Amino acid sequence: MESRIESKHYAAVDIGASSGRVLAGWVEDGKMSYQEVYRFDNEQKRVDGHDCWDVEALFDHVVAGLRAVKDQTGQAPAAIGIDTWGVDFVLLDEHNKIVGDTVAYRDARTDGIYEVADQIMDPAEVYARTGIQRQPFNTLYQLLALKNEHPEQLEAARTFLMIPDYLNWRLTGIKANEYTNASTTGMLDAEKCTWDTEILSRFGIPQGIFLEPTMPSAVLGELTADISEKIGYSATVVLPATHDTGSAFLAVPAKDDNAVYISSGTWSLLGVENQHAITNELARKQNFTNEGGYLKRYRFLKNIMGLWMNQSVRREINGVDYVEGKTSHKALMDHKVGFDELRTLCREAEPFEAYVDVDDDRFLAPDSMIQEIKQACAEGGEPVPQTVGEIMRTNYCSLSRSYAKAIGGLRELSGHDYTSINIVGGGCQDYYLNQMTADTCGLPVFAGPIEGTCIGNFIVQMIAGGDFTDLADARACVARSFDVKRIDPKDAQA
Repeated sequence: MESRIESKHYAAVDIGASSGRVLAGWVEDGKMSYQEVYRFDNEQKRVDGHDCWDVEALFDHVVAGLRAVKDQTGQAPAAIGIDTWGVDFVLLDEHNKIVGDTVAYRDARTDGIYEVADQIMDPAEVYARTGIQRQPFNTLYQLLALKNEHPEQLEAARTFLMIPDYLNWRLTGIKANEYTNASTTGMLDAEKCTWDTEILSRFGIPQGIFLEPTMPSAVLGELTADISEKIGYSATVVLPATHDTGSAFLAVPAKDDNAVYISSGTWSLLGVENQHAITNELARKQNFTNEGGYLKRYRFLKNIMGLWMNQSVRREINGVDYVEGKTSHKALMDHKVGFDELRTLCREAEPFEAYVDVDDDRFLAPDSMIQEIKQACAEGGEPVPQTVGEIMRTNYCSLSRSYAKAIGGLRELSGHDYTSINIVGGGCQDYYLNQMTADTCGLPVFAGPIEGTCIGNFIVQMIAGGDFTDLADARACVARSFDVKRIDPKDAQA
Protein backbone atom coordinates (compact mmCIF):
# COMPACT_ATOMS: atom_id res chain seq x y z
CA MET A 1 0.00 0.00 0.00
CA GLU A 2 1.09 3.57 -0.61
CA SER A 3 2.06 5.46 2.55
CA ARG A 4 1.67 8.92 1.01
CA ILE A 5 -1.32 10.62 -0.60
CA GLU A 6 -0.37 12.86 -3.50
CA SER A 7 -3.22 15.37 -3.40
CA LYS A 8 -4.43 18.37 -1.41
CA HIS A 9 -8.06 17.39 -1.52
CA TYR A 10 -9.59 15.15 1.10
CA ALA A 11 -13.04 13.97 2.19
CA ALA A 12 -14.06 13.73 5.85
CA VAL A 13 -17.15 11.75 6.81
CA ASP A 14 -18.29 12.67 10.33
CA ILE A 15 -21.29 10.85 11.80
CA GLY A 16 -22.69 11.67 15.21
CA ALA A 17 -25.52 10.17 17.21
CA SER A 18 -28.10 12.46 15.62
CA SER A 19 -26.69 13.55 12.25
CA GLY A 20 -23.85 13.14 9.81
CA ARG A 21 -22.06 15.25 7.23
CA VAL A 22 -19.43 14.98 4.55
CA LEU A 23 -16.90 17.74 4.00
CA ALA A 24 -14.21 18.41 1.42
CA GLY A 25 -10.97 19.85 2.78
CA TRP A 26 -7.68 21.18 1.47
CA VAL A 27 -4.66 23.32 2.37
CA GLU A 28 -3.93 26.41 0.32
CA ASP A 29 -1.52 29.28 0.99
CA GLY A 30 -0.71 27.88 4.41
CA LYS A 31 -4.32 27.71 5.59
CA MET A 32 -6.83 24.91 5.87
CA SER A 33 -10.21 25.29 4.21
CA TYR A 34 -13.24 23.06 4.03
CA GLN A 35 -16.66 22.93 2.41
CA GLU A 36 -19.67 20.98 3.63
CA VAL A 37 -21.15 19.11 0.69
CA TYR A 38 -23.67 16.75 2.26
CA ARG A 39 -25.66 16.44 5.48
CA PHE A 40 -28.08 13.80 6.71
CA ASP A 41 -30.03 12.68 9.76
CA ASN A 42 -29.00 9.65 11.77
CA GLU A 43 -32.19 8.33 13.29
CA GLN A 44 -32.72 5.31 15.48
CA LYS A 45 -35.50 2.86 14.77
CA ARG A 46 -37.34 0.50 17.09
CA VAL A 47 -36.74 -3.14 16.17
CA ASP A 48 -37.88 -6.12 18.26
CA GLY A 49 -38.09 -3.98 21.38
CA HIS A 50 -34.70 -2.30 20.98
CA ASP A 51 -33.49 1.09 19.75
CA CYS A 52 -31.26 0.37 16.75
CA TRP A 53 -29.11 2.14 14.19
CA ASP A 54 -29.95 1.76 10.52
CA VAL A 55 -26.39 1.06 9.36
CA GLU A 56 -27.49 0.33 5.80
CA ALA A 57 -29.05 3.79 5.57
CA LEU A 58 -25.86 5.26 7.05
CA PHE A 59 -23.77 3.54 4.41
CA ASP A 60 -26.05 4.78 1.64
CA HIS A 61 -25.60 8.32 2.98
CA VAL A 62 -21.82 7.87 3.05
CA VAL A 63 -21.84 6.85 -0.61
CA ALA A 64 -24.13 9.76 -1.55
CA GLY A 65 -21.93 12.17 0.40
CA LEU A 66 -18.74 10.96 -1.27
CA ARG A 67 -20.40 11.37 -4.66
CA ALA A 68 -21.38 14.92 -3.66
CA VAL A 69 -17.73 15.81 -2.94
CA LYS A 70 -16.80 15.67 -6.59
CA ASP A 71 -20.16 16.94 -7.84
CA GLN A 72 -20.06 20.09 -5.71
CA THR A 73 -16.34 20.92 -5.66
CA GLY A 74 -15.25 19.65 -9.06
CA GLN A 75 -12.39 17.88 -7.30
CA ALA A 76 -12.08 14.17 -6.62
CA PRO A 77 -10.41 13.68 -3.24
CA ALA A 78 -7.49 11.29 -3.17
CA ALA A 79 -8.19 10.28 0.43
CA ILE A 80 -11.25 9.62 2.59
CA GLY A 81 -11.54 9.34 6.37
CA ILE A 82 -14.53 8.33 8.50
CA ASP A 83 -15.19 9.09 12.16
CA THR A 84 -18.25 8.32 14.30
CA TRP A 85 -19.32 8.08 17.91
CA GLY A 86 -17.85 5.25 20.02
CA VAL A 87 -18.96 2.03 21.79
CA ASP A 88 -21.47 0.72 19.22
CA PHE A 89 -20.67 -2.17 16.91
CA VAL A 90 -21.68 -4.60 14.18
CA LEU A 91 -21.19 -8.36 14.28
CA LEU A 92 -20.64 -10.32 11.07
CA ASP A 93 -21.11 -14.06 10.62
CA GLU A 94 -18.98 -16.45 8.56
CA HIS A 95 -20.68 -15.21 5.39
CA ASN A 96 -20.06 -11.54 6.31
CA LYS A 97 -23.75 -11.01 6.99
CA ILE A 98 -24.81 -8.83 9.94
CA VAL A 99 -25.76 -10.86 12.97
CA GLY A 100 -28.85 -9.52 14.73
CA ASP A 101 -29.57 -5.80 14.94
CA THR A 102 -27.16 -2.91 15.48
CA VAL A 103 -28.48 -1.83 18.86
CA ALA A 104 -27.81 1.77 19.92
CA TYR A 105 -25.97 2.64 23.10
CA ARG A 106 -28.96 4.45 24.63
CA ASP A 107 -31.07 1.30 24.44
CA ALA A 108 -32.33 -0.08 27.74
CA ARG A 109 -30.83 -3.55 27.26
CA THR A 110 -27.99 -2.69 29.64
CA ASP A 111 -30.30 -1.58 32.46
CA GLY A 112 -29.15 -3.35 35.62
CA ILE A 113 -26.05 -4.72 33.88
CA TYR A 114 -23.69 -3.64 36.67
CA GLU A 115 -25.14 -6.24 39.03
CA VAL A 116 -24.41 -8.96 36.50
CA ALA A 117 -20.99 -7.65 35.45
CA ASP A 118 -19.71 -7.09 38.97
CA GLN A 119 -20.25 -10.76 39.77
CA ILE A 120 -17.85 -11.57 36.95
CA MET A 121 -15.08 -9.05 37.63
CA ASP A 122 -14.53 -6.33 40.19
CA PRO A 123 -15.12 -2.98 38.43
CA ALA A 124 -11.92 -1.69 40.05
CA GLU A 125 -9.97 -4.41 38.22
CA VAL A 126 -11.70 -3.63 34.92
CA TYR A 127 -10.74 0.04 35.30
CA ALA A 128 -7.17 -0.73 36.34
CA ARG A 129 -6.75 -2.80 33.18
CA THR A 130 -8.59 -0.59 30.67
CA GLY A 131 -8.71 2.91 32.17
CA ILE A 132 -12.22 3.36 30.72
CA GLN A 133 -14.89 5.00 32.85
CA ARG A 134 -17.84 2.96 33.98
CA GLN A 135 -20.93 3.60 31.88
CA PRO A 136 -23.80 1.20 31.26
CA PHE A 137 -23.40 1.48 27.50
CA ASN A 138 -19.72 0.51 27.38
CA THR A 139 -19.30 -2.11 24.67
CA LEU A 140 -18.21 -4.65 27.27
CA TYR A 141 -21.59 -4.36 28.96
CA GLN A 142 -23.47 -4.31 25.65
CA LEU A 143 -21.84 -7.61 24.68
CA LEU A 144 -22.66 -9.05 28.08
CA ALA A 145 -26.30 -8.01 27.62
CA LEU A 146 -26.31 -9.55 24.15
CA LYS A 147 -24.82 -12.77 25.52
CA ASN A 148 -27.60 -12.96 28.11
CA GLU A 149 -30.43 -12.17 25.70
CA HIS A 150 -29.24 -13.71 22.43
CA PRO A 151 -26.29 -16.05 23.07
CA GLU A 152 -26.83 -17.59 19.64
CA GLN A 153 -25.91 -14.26 18.00
CA LEU A 154 -22.58 -14.04 19.79
CA GLU A 155 -21.92 -17.70 18.93
CA ALA A 156 -22.59 -16.99 15.25
CA ALA A 157 -20.30 -13.95 15.16
CA ARG A 158 -16.97 -14.21 13.38
CA THR A 159 -16.00 -10.53 13.14
CA PHE A 160 -16.47 -7.57 15.49
CA LEU A 161 -16.44 -4.15 13.82
CA MET A 162 -17.14 -0.76 15.36
CA ILE A 163 -19.43 1.50 13.31
CA PRO A 164 -16.63 3.27 11.35
CA ASP A 165 -14.85 -0.08 10.89
CA TYR A 166 -18.01 -1.46 9.30
CA LEU A 167 -18.40 1.52 6.96
CA ASN A 168 -14.72 1.32 5.98
CA TRP A 169 -15.09 -2.38 5.25
CA ARG A 170 -18.09 -1.68 3.02
CA LEU A 171 -16.00 0.88 1.12
CA THR A 172 -12.81 -1.14 0.74
CA GLY A 173 -13.53 -4.78 1.51
CA ILE A 174 -10.84 -4.60 4.20
CA LYS A 175 -11.61 -5.28 7.85
CA ALA A 176 -9.81 -3.47 10.66
CA ASN A 177 -10.44 -2.45 14.27
CA GLU A 178 -9.16 1.12 14.50
CA TYR A 179 -7.47 1.82 17.84
CA THR A 180 -9.14 5.01 19.10
CA ASN A 181 -12.65 3.66 18.66
CA ALA A 182 -11.64 0.26 20.04
CA SER A 183 -10.39 1.99 23.19
CA THR A 184 -13.94 3.10 24.02
CA THR A 185 -15.13 -0.48 24.41
CA GLY A 186 -13.74 -1.08 27.91
CA MET A 187 -12.02 -4.21 26.55
CA LEU A 188 -8.64 -2.80 25.50
CA ASP A 189 -5.53 -3.02 27.67
CA ALA A 190 -4.66 0.61 28.39
CA GLU A 191 -0.89 0.07 28.39
CA LYS A 192 -0.50 -2.54 25.65
CA CYS A 193 -3.13 -0.95 23.38
CA THR A 194 -4.46 -4.36 22.43
CA TRP A 195 -7.47 -6.47 23.40
CA ASP A 196 -7.42 -7.58 27.03
CA THR A 197 -7.72 -11.36 26.78
CA GLU A 198 -8.29 -11.73 30.53
CA ILE A 199 -11.41 -9.53 30.40
CA LEU A 200 -12.69 -11.26 27.27
CA SER A 201 -12.14 -14.67 28.85
CA ARG A 202 -13.78 -13.82 32.15
CA PHE A 203 -16.85 -12.31 30.46
CA GLY A 204 -17.14 -15.22 28.03
CA ILE A 205 -16.70 -13.07 24.93
CA PRO A 206 -15.12 -14.97 21.98
CA GLN A 207 -11.64 -13.60 21.39
CA GLY A 208 -11.48 -14.70 17.78
CA ILE A 209 -13.94 -12.05 16.58
CA PHE A 210 -11.51 -9.19 17.29
CA LEU A 211 -8.77 -7.88 14.99
CA GLU A 212 -5.48 -6.48 16.24
CA PRO A 213 -6.06 -2.73 16.63
CA THR A 214 -4.79 -0.57 13.77
CA MET A 215 -3.42 2.87 14.61
CA PRO A 216 -4.82 6.09 13.11
CA SER A 217 -2.92 7.41 10.07
CA ALA A 218 -2.74 3.90 8.59
CA VAL A 219 -3.69 3.68 4.94
CA LEU A 220 -6.47 1.09 4.93
CA GLY A 221 -6.79 0.59 1.20
CA GLU A 222 -8.45 1.60 -2.05
CA LEU A 223 -12.16 1.88 -2.69
CA THR A 224 -13.65 -1.17 -4.33
CA ALA A 225 -14.39 -0.97 -8.05
CA ASP A 226 -18.12 -0.99 -7.30
CA ILE A 227 -17.90 1.98 -4.93
CA SER A 228 -15.60 3.90 -7.27
CA GLU A 229 -18.14 3.47 -10.05
CA LYS A 230 -20.98 4.68 -7.82
CA ILE A 231 -19.21 7.87 -6.67
CA GLY A 232 -17.37 8.64 -9.89
CA TYR A 233 -13.74 8.42 -8.76
CA SER A 234 -11.20 6.20 -7.03
CA ALA A 235 -9.63 7.13 -3.69
CA THR A 236 -7.70 5.75 -0.75
CA VAL A 237 -9.30 5.26 2.66
CA VAL A 238 -7.09 6.51 5.49
CA LEU A 239 -7.85 5.84 9.14
CA PRO A 240 -8.17 9.09 11.08
CA ALA A 241 -8.92 8.89 14.79
CA THR A 242 -12.21 7.17 13.93
CA HIS A 243 -13.66 8.00 17.36
CA ASP A 244 -15.08 11.49 16.85
CA THR A 245 -13.75 12.78 20.16
CA GLY A 246 -10.27 11.63 19.20
CA SER A 247 -10.54 13.66 16.01
CA ALA A 248 -12.01 16.68 17.79
CA PHE A 249 -9.18 16.87 20.32
CA LEU A 250 -6.65 16.97 17.49
CA ALA A 251 -8.20 20.21 16.24
CA VAL A 252 -7.73 22.11 19.51
CA PRO A 253 -5.33 25.01 18.82
CA ALA A 254 -4.24 25.30 22.48
CA LYS A 255 -1.50 27.85 23.13
CA ASP A 256 0.27 25.68 25.73
CA ASP A 257 -0.02 22.53 27.83
CA ASN A 258 -2.09 24.29 30.51
CA ALA A 259 -5.36 24.09 28.59
CA VAL A 260 -8.41 21.98 29.31
CA TYR A 261 -10.19 20.71 26.22
CA ILE A 262 -13.93 20.36 25.76
CA SER A 263 -15.41 18.72 22.69
CA SER A 264 -18.92 20.12 22.96
CA GLY A 265 -21.97 18.59 21.35
CA THR A 266 -24.58 16.06 22.41
CA TRP A 267 -21.92 14.98 24.87
CA SER A 268 -19.29 17.19 26.47
CA LEU A 269 -15.93 15.47 26.58
CA LEU A 270 -13.81 17.45 29.03
CA GLY A 271 -10.18 16.63 29.66
CA VAL A 272 -6.53 16.88 28.73
CA GLU A 273 -3.99 14.95 26.67
CA ASN A 274 -1.53 12.71 28.51
CA GLN A 275 1.39 10.58 27.41
CA HIS A 276 0.37 7.81 29.80
CA ALA A 277 -2.92 6.43 31.10
CA ILE A 278 -3.95 7.23 34.67
CA THR A 279 -5.72 4.16 35.99
CA ASN A 280 -5.42 4.54 39.76
CA GLU A 281 -8.29 4.20 42.21
CA LEU A 282 -8.76 7.94 42.66
CA ALA A 283 -9.23 8.38 38.90
CA ARG A 284 -11.73 5.52 38.89
CA LYS A 285 -13.75 6.93 41.77
CA GLN A 286 -13.99 10.26 39.96
CA ASN A 287 -15.01 8.36 36.82
CA PHE A 288 -12.34 9.75 34.51
CA THR A 289 -11.61 7.81 31.37
CA ASN A 290 -8.44 7.21 29.34
CA GLU A 291 -9.46 7.03 25.69
CA GLY A 292 -6.85 6.18 23.11
CA GLY A 293 -5.74 8.91 20.77
CA TYR A 294 -3.53 9.70 17.81
CA LEU A 295 0.14 8.76 18.38
CA LYS A 296 -0.96 6.67 21.36
CA ARG A 297 -1.75 9.76 23.39
CA TYR A 298 -4.45 9.39 26.01
CA ARG A 299 -7.44 11.64 26.36
CA PHE A 300 -7.91 11.79 30.12
CA LEU A 301 -11.42 13.10 30.32
CA LYS A 302 -14.89 13.08 31.78
CA ASN A 303 -17.81 12.07 29.61
CA ILE A 304 -20.43 14.67 30.59
CA MET A 305 -24.02 14.71 29.36
CA GLY A 306 -23.45 17.86 27.31
CA LEU A 307 -26.18 19.49 25.22
CA TRP A 308 -28.33 16.35 25.10
CA MET A 309 -30.67 17.71 27.75
CA ASN A 310 -31.14 20.98 25.84
CA GLN A 311 -31.69 19.09 22.60
CA SER A 312 -34.25 16.85 24.28
CA VAL A 313 -36.14 19.81 25.76
CA ARG A 314 -36.26 21.46 22.34
CA ARG A 315 -37.56 18.29 20.67
CA GLU A 316 -40.17 17.89 23.37
CA ILE A 317 -41.40 21.46 23.05
CA ASN A 318 -41.59 21.21 19.28
CA GLY A 319 -43.39 17.89 19.43
CA VAL A 320 -46.22 18.81 21.82
CA ASP A 321 -48.41 21.77 22.67
CA TYR A 322 -46.29 23.02 25.53
CA VAL A 323 -47.44 26.32 27.07
CA GLU A 324 -44.72 28.63 28.39
CA GLY A 325 -47.06 30.48 30.70
CA LYS A 326 -46.19 33.96 29.48
CA THR A 327 -48.31 35.78 26.93
CA SER A 328 -45.22 37.15 25.19
CA HIS A 329 -44.12 33.59 24.45
CA LYS A 330 -47.31 32.34 22.82
CA ALA A 331 -45.33 32.11 19.59
CA LEU A 332 -43.78 28.97 21.03
CA MET A 333 -46.97 27.14 20.11
CA ASP A 334 -47.01 28.41 16.53
CA HIS A 335 -43.62 27.41 15.13
CA LYS A 336 -40.56 25.28 15.72
CA VAL A 337 -38.48 26.74 18.52
CA GLY A 338 -34.78 27.26 17.87
CA PHE A 339 -31.90 27.31 20.32
CA ASP A 340 -31.55 31.10 20.06
CA GLU A 341 -35.11 31.49 21.32
CA LEU A 342 -34.45 29.08 24.14
CA ARG A 343 -31.40 31.10 25.17
CA THR A 344 -33.52 34.26 25.13
CA LEU A 345 -36.00 32.59 27.48
CA CYS A 346 -33.05 31.53 29.58
CA ARG A 347 -31.91 35.13 29.99
CA GLU A 348 -35.43 36.22 30.88
CA ALA A 349 -35.48 33.56 33.61
CA GLU A 350 -32.40 34.99 35.34
CA PRO A 351 -31.51 34.92 38.20
CA PHE A 352 -33.33 31.59 38.66
CA GLU A 353 -30.95 28.81 39.68
CA ALA A 354 -31.45 25.10 40.24
CA TYR A 355 -29.03 22.22 39.89
CA VAL A 356 -29.26 18.57 38.90
CA ASP A 357 -26.58 15.96 38.27
CA VAL A 358 -26.37 16.02 34.49
CA ASP A 359 -24.51 12.69 34.54
CA ASP A 360 -27.33 10.84 36.28
CA ASP A 361 -28.47 7.92 34.12
CA ARG A 362 -32.05 9.16 34.55
CA PHE A 363 -31.35 11.79 31.86
CA LEU A 364 -30.07 9.34 29.23
CA ALA A 365 -33.44 8.62 27.62
CA PRO A 366 -36.42 9.71 29.76
CA ASP A 367 -39.93 9.71 28.34
CA SER A 368 -40.10 13.44 29.15
CA MET A 369 -36.88 15.35 29.76
CA ILE A 370 -38.84 18.33 31.10
CA GLN A 371 -40.66 16.26 33.70
CA GLU A 372 -37.47 14.36 34.60
CA ILE A 373 -35.65 17.64 35.30
CA LYS A 374 -38.52 18.90 37.44
CA GLN A 375 -38.68 15.66 39.39
CA ALA A 376 -34.91 15.61 39.94
CA CYS A 377 -35.04 19.16 41.29
CA ALA A 378 -37.88 18.28 43.63
CA GLU A 379 -36.10 15.17 44.90
CA GLY A 380 -32.87 17.11 45.41
CA GLY A 381 -34.49 19.94 47.35
CA GLU A 382 -33.82 22.42 44.55
CA PRO A 383 -36.26 25.07 43.31
CA VAL A 384 -38.51 23.36 40.78
CA PRO A 385 -38.42 25.11 37.38
CA GLN A 386 -41.85 26.00 36.02
CA THR A 387 -41.17 27.70 32.68
CA VAL A 388 -39.11 26.71 29.66
CA GLY A 389 -36.64 29.47 30.52
CA GLU A 390 -36.21 28.10 34.04
CA ILE A 391 -35.78 24.57 32.66
CA MET A 392 -33.03 25.82 30.35
CA ARG A 393 -31.39 27.80 33.17
CA THR A 394 -31.32 24.60 35.21
CA ASN A 395 -29.58 22.81 32.35
CA TYR A 396 -26.99 25.53 31.85
CA CYS A 397 -26.29 26.02 35.55
CA SER A 398 -25.94 22.29 36.06
CA LEU A 399 -23.70 21.73 33.03
CA SER A 400 -21.31 24.58 33.81
CA ARG A 401 -21.04 23.41 37.43
CA SER A 402 -20.26 19.91 36.16
CA TYR A 403 -17.45 21.41 34.07
CA ALA A 404 -16.03 23.20 37.11
CA LYS A 405 -16.18 20.04 39.20
CA ALA A 406 -14.41 18.02 36.50
CA ILE A 407 -11.64 20.60 36.16
CA GLY A 408 -11.20 20.45 39.94
CA GLY A 409 -10.83 16.69 39.62
CA LEU A 410 -8.21 17.12 36.90
CA ARG A 411 -6.21 19.41 39.16
CA GLU A 412 -6.38 16.94 42.02
CA LEU A 413 -5.41 13.91 39.93
CA SER A 414 -2.63 15.52 37.91
CA GLY A 415 -1.24 17.94 40.48
CA HIS A 416 -1.29 20.43 37.63
CA ASP A 417 -3.07 23.76 37.33
CA TYR A 418 -4.91 24.89 34.23
CA THR A 419 -5.17 28.39 32.85
CA SER A 420 -7.70 28.17 30.02
CA ILE A 421 -10.52 26.13 28.48
CA ASN A 422 -10.57 25.38 24.76
CA ILE A 423 -14.01 24.40 23.39
CA VAL A 424 -14.40 22.87 19.93
CA GLY A 425 -17.36 21.37 18.12
CA GLY A 426 -20.88 22.61 17.50
CA GLY A 427 -21.40 23.51 21.17
CA CYS A 428 -18.69 26.19 20.97
CA GLN A 429 -21.32 28.38 19.24
CA ASP A 430 -23.45 28.45 22.39
CA TYR A 431 -22.41 31.88 23.65
CA TYR A 432 -24.61 31.59 26.73
CA LEU A 433 -22.93 28.37 27.84
CA ASN A 434 -19.47 29.72 26.97
CA GLN A 435 -19.96 32.74 29.22
CA MET A 436 -21.44 30.68 32.03
CA THR A 437 -18.55 28.22 31.74
CA ALA A 438 -16.00 31.02 31.99
CA ASP A 439 -17.82 32.50 34.99
CA THR A 440 -18.32 29.24 36.86
CA CYS A 441 -14.83 27.86 36.21
CA GLY A 442 -13.07 31.21 36.63
CA LEU A 443 -11.04 30.63 33.46
CA PRO A 444 -10.98 32.24 30.01
CA VAL A 445 -12.74 30.21 27.33
CA PHE A 446 -11.43 29.95 23.77
CA ALA A 447 -14.32 28.89 21.54
CA GLY A 448 -13.61 27.32 18.17
CA PRO A 449 -13.16 25.92 15.67
CA ILE A 450 -16.75 24.81 15.18
CA GLU A 451 -16.08 21.82 12.94
CA GLY A 452 -13.43 20.46 15.29
CA THR A 453 -14.15 16.81 14.58
CA CYS A 454 -13.95 17.14 10.81
CA ILE A 455 -10.82 19.29 11.07
CA GLY A 456 -9.19 16.64 13.25
CA ASN A 457 -10.20 14.04 10.67
CA PHE A 458 -8.56 16.12 7.96
CA ILE A 459 -5.42 16.63 10.07
CA VAL A 460 -4.56 12.93 10.16
CA GLN A 461 -5.25 12.54 6.45
CA MET A 462 -3.18 15.62 5.66
CA ILE A 463 -0.24 14.45 7.73
CA ALA A 464 -0.39 11.14 5.82
CA GLY A 465 -0.59 13.16 2.60
CA GLY A 466 2.42 15.34 3.38
CA ASP A 467 0.56 18.64 3.82
CA PHE A 468 1.81 18.81 7.43
CA THR A 469 5.01 17.47 8.90
CA ASP A 470 3.47 16.56 12.26
CA LEU A 471 0.66 17.35 14.70
CA ALA A 472 2.26 20.55 15.96
CA ASP A 473 2.51 21.83 12.39
CA ALA A 474 -1.14 20.93 11.78
CA ARG A 475 -2.39 22.63 14.97
CA ALA A 476 -0.45 25.77 14.09
CA CYS A 477 -2.27 25.79 10.76
CA VAL A 478 -5.64 25.38 12.52
CA ALA A 479 -4.83 28.37 14.76
CA ARG A 480 -4.23 30.67 11.80
CA SER A 481 -7.03 29.25 9.66
CA PHE A 482 -10.11 29.53 11.86
CA ASP A 483 -11.77 32.10 14.08
CA VAL A 484 -11.36 31.35 17.78
CA LYS A 485 -13.25 33.65 20.17
CA ARG A 486 -12.03 34.47 23.67
CA ILE A 487 -14.60 34.75 26.48
CA ASP A 488 -13.33 36.00 29.84
CA PRO A 489 -15.07 35.51 33.18
CA LYS A 490 -17.26 38.51 34.03
CA ASP A 491 -15.21 39.17 37.15
CA ALA A 492 -12.08 39.41 35.03
CA GLN A 493 -13.87 41.70 32.57
CA ALA A 494 -14.78 44.05 35.39
